[in-house]
Parts: sequence; structure tokens; C-alpha cells
Amino acid sequence: MPILPSLRRRSTSPERAPVVPPAPAPPAPVDPWPRAVLVLLGIALAFAVLLGLNQLRDYIAPTFLALNLVLAAAPLQRWLVTVGLPSILAAIVTGGAIFAFLIAFFTALGWSAAAMVEELSSQEYRQRYTELYTQAVTFLEGYGLEQDTLTRQLESVLDPGRLIAALGGVLGNLGSILGLLTTTVIVIFFLMIDTMSAGRRMSLVQEEHPNVAHALVSFGQGVRRYWVVTTVFGLIVAVLDVVALFWLGVPLALAWGVLAFLTNYIPNIGFVIGLVPPAAVALLANGPVNALLVVVVYSVLNFTIQSLVQPKFTGDAVGVTPTVTFISLIVWAWVLGPVGALLALPATLLVKAVLIDADPQARWVNAFLASKPETARAETTRESFGQES
Repeated sequence: MPILPSLRRRSTSPERAPVVPPAPAPPAPVDPWPRAVLVLLGIALAFAVLLGLNQLRDYIAPTFLALNLVLAAAPLQRWLVTVGLPSILAAIVTGGAIFAFLIAFFTALGWSAAAMVEELSSQEYRQRYTELYTQAVTFLEGYGLEQDTLTRQLESVLDPGRLIAALGGVLGNLGSILGLLTTTVIVIFFLMIDTMSAGRRMSLVQEEHPNVAHALVSFGQGVRRYWVVTTVFGLIVAVLDVVALFWLGVPLALAWGVLAFLTNYIPNIGFVIGLVPPAAVALLANGPVNALLVVVVYSVLNFTIQSLVQPKFTGDAVGVTPTVTFISLIVWAWVLGPVGALLALPATLLVKAVLIDADPQARWVNAFLASKPETARAETTRESFGQES
């Protein structure tokens, strides 16, 4: 009998759940490739791609030039369609405008080079060079400098024959220029055909890959703003330079104005390239004071317009830092040749759009490349897509 209470107590006491040991934490994933190895492989792959582009630059450069021209002329084509012109006629008119621009560009380049060669080949400039050379050697010898060293240095600086040879090389390389122009025209023709369905194609890309679509649209907008603003301010700088050179009495003022317009497309060093020939001619024709005035006038105009005014109108057209701009000039001039100097910034914008802006996980790189570091955030604003398409 005394056993019953104890049994009752056992039966009414709750059963304890068995203690389950905690599950072991999953092992941390092991990266088979150290980060340093991945970085080195990426650099090697990028260098290999650049080498490949360098070998194919006779085809890549005119193709990319044609793409830039078509993108720059896209607003004209959209406006023609908006006013009621059929899409095929709008494409034809836009293509004709691009061809007219190319013809005017290369005609102006050839005329300016021929005018410079003809002017600098005159006997008057040869005599003036001899006089300046003798005066410079006599002046510098008074400071103990050796004549042989002076001869080598002054010949490389003052000899107009070197400038004539360089300009003659532009004229003698007419076959390459015509080849570039022919390839560019052919590519433009096919691109204008594709532009009639570009909006629908981009809409399909937007449905499947919105980040890629936004990056491509931003690239197109940046390229258009860059070319339009650079062209407008190049014309302004060229006109002001011509007026100043006429006022200073420098020969070939119109030719130097054309050169200033063309070199305005080359970032960072274009101003220096456009300054040296007129300053050298002013030195030979009118003396050191006139050459110094040319340097001062060009410097003031370039700093005021290209450094203070033009960036306010350009806005985010380029969207990269000045250091990236300069590095782009060096890299793309090596990869694509002389045309690469003109296409340096658009080429960098394309690489940035495809490899960085289209991938939210890679957009942190914009903290070092973009002029607005805020674009390094992974969030992407796609409002411009609807406006552009």
C-alpha cells in the first residue's frame, strides 16, 4: 500500500525532454583563389585585351568613332521623328548630317596642314630661323653653355623643317585617312539602319537586365553631352583664337584656329598641341615678344573657357576624375593610335558603363573613378531610361 503514492507521484510528474546538443556551425567557405591572385589575373587579362585591341585598331577605332557620331546625332533623329518624318527618312537625313560633318572635318584638317606647309616652306622663314638661331647661341654661350649642346637643343625646338616634316606626314598619310574615313562611313550606314529599332531593343534589355539598360543609356547620354559641349566650346575657342592672332599679326591665323578647334577634342594636352605651332610661327615672323603674347593670350582663353566655363555646361558628361581622364588619354592613344586620343573619354565611359555601372556589386569602384563618388552606392536610379527610350 505505501507504494501507491509513490507510483502516483511518478505518473503525475512531467517528463523531461532529452537535451539535444547544438548543431555544429557550418565550416566557413574557403576561397580557392586568394584576392591577390585574382587581382593579378584581372590585370593580366585586361592587358591582353588591350593588346588585342591594339592589333585590331585599324578596325576598332573607326567603328567606335562611328558609334560616337551616331550617338551624338541621335537627338536630331528623334526630333525628326517627333515632327512627323518617317523613321527611315529621319535616319537618312541624320546619316547625311553625320557624313557632312566628317567631310567638313577632314577637309578643314587637310586645308590647314597644306596651308602651314606652304607658308613655312618659304625662304623668309628659313632666313629668320637662321637669325634667331645665331642670336640664341650667342646669348647662351655667354652663360658658359657649350655650342654643341646648344645646337642640338635649339634645332629640336626652333627648326621649322621639323614642323614641315610633321605636317607633310599628315598629308602623305592620306591613304590611311581615307581608309579610316571609308570604314567609318560604312559602319555609320549600318548603324543608322539599326537605330530605327534601337528603342524597342533597349526596352527588351530593360525588362530582363535593368541595370545593364540603365548603364548603356547613361553611356549614350554622357557621350552625347561630351561631344556636343566639346564641339560648341571648341568653336568658341577657335573663333577667339583667330581674332586674337589677327590682332597680333600672326600669319596663318585661320589655320591655327582650325588647329585649335581640332585639338580641343583631346583632353588635357590638346591645348598645348594647339599652342606650339602658332607660337613658333609668331617667333619666326614677329619676334620673341609676339610669341610671348601668343602664349599669354592662348593661356588666358584656355583657362577661362575650358577650365571655368566649359565644365559648368558639361556637367556630368564625362563623369570621371581628372586623373582618370589623363590616364585614359595615355592608354587609349597607345591602344587605338591618334584616333584614340580623340576617343579616350568615350572609350573610358563605355568600359565604366559595362564593367562597373551595370553591376551593383562593382559600383564601389566609382568611389575612385567617378567625379561624383555617390554613384559608388549599389542603388541605381533608372529614371533616365524612360526619358531616353
